[in-house]
Amino acid sequence: MDLKEMHPDTLLAQAGGAIDLASGGVVPPIQPSTTFVRDADYAPLNPANTYARDHNDAVRQAEAVLTQLEGGDAALLFPSGMAAIAALFRTVPTGGRVIVQSGIYWGTTKWIREFCERRQVVMDEVDASDAAALMAACATGAAHLVWIETPSNPWLKIVDIAVAKKAARSCGALLAVDSTAASPILTNPLKLGADVVMHSTTKVINGHSDVLGGVLVARDPGAVWDEIANDRASAGAVMGPFEAWLLLRGMRTLPLRVERMCENAMKVARFLEDHPAVEAVWYPGLESHPGHELAKRQMPQGFGFLMSFLVKGDRDTALKVAGRLGLFHRATSLGGVESLVEHRHTIEPHTGIPETLLRISVGTEKADDLIADLGQALGQ
Repeated sequence: MDLKEMHPDTLLAQAGGAIDLASGGVVPPIQPSTTFVRDADYAPLNPANTYARDHNDAVRQAEAVLTQLEGGDAALLFPSGMAAIAALFRTVPTGGRVIVQSGIYWGTTKWIREFCERRQVVMDEVDASDAAALMAACATGAAHLVWIETPSNPWLKIVDIAVAKKAARSCGALLAVDSTAASPILTNPLKLGADVVMHSTTKVINGHSDVLGGVLVARDPGAVWDEIANDRASAGAVMGPFEAWLLLRGMRTLPLRVERMCENAMKVARFLEDHPAVEAVWYPGLESHPGHELAKRQMPQGFGFLMSFLVKGDRDTALKVAGRLGLFHRATSLGGVESLVEHRHTIEPHTGIPETLLRISVGTEKADDLIADLGQALGQ
């Protein structure tokens, strides 16, 4: 059966492809070799493999699954999400211009600012969830790249990807979307007009908090894509075979995990919205969220597993709530099967994040248990 004919659930359950004929195994093998032999005439025994920096069977298998899952034409895996972002931005020439959504993952913003300063690249930051503001930013002159993140982390803003593409096109820029907090199960940015989609595969795509990785998937590969691929091979920003194999294994349960996590998150969000100790809940599944209607159209299978809420009181109040949580681990990251909580102001106090904000990543536990844990921490 052609991969293009498969439902994503089937594609992922079979992630890795055909049975390993050499052993009869129903999962793909791991080939850890870093180099590959040639015959007496110095021809490679396998033309696809000469050296592991650019030739890795498990990586190619995972890239093929992610390409199909996003509805793209090509994918490139990297050893982290930030490595994927850096590879894309390094295609912007010295003296170029980029338009970047404000209020996104701080690690992304920090790296882009430093990169632009080093390379004399003009960086305009704009609230991309405000379509008029994004259009206005693009109207001020030509650009090479427009970067958006939806849902955004930790503000949970929703950006209209189709409108963002129109804005990017108006200034001659590529549109790149960080869709980590949505996953390919909930949103496919390439099908909405984006040129490139990025995921930190460390998060929900792997889903088990044990693999670092990132991926870029392109809708219509061209010269920029060739530059990224060449740079990855030459500079060595590659994923190892064991990590790629673990990523494939994680992807096999991606639809099941995302479905459960979205169900849990919706229940948790409604509980928090109704709790007297909570000032506000930022979750696009709630009707009170300003991006709710757009999220319904853009994320038809669910609203994700990430949310932030504001505790009534001050910084110490929020920290005490986090400290009393038992099931929610106090740790950075998101998208794993285990639920996590983070006091973002402790991590990035300089970004304007509220001192009372707690960001939670909802896992696959029983929703009633998560709600009970939040209830005792907040005070019933």
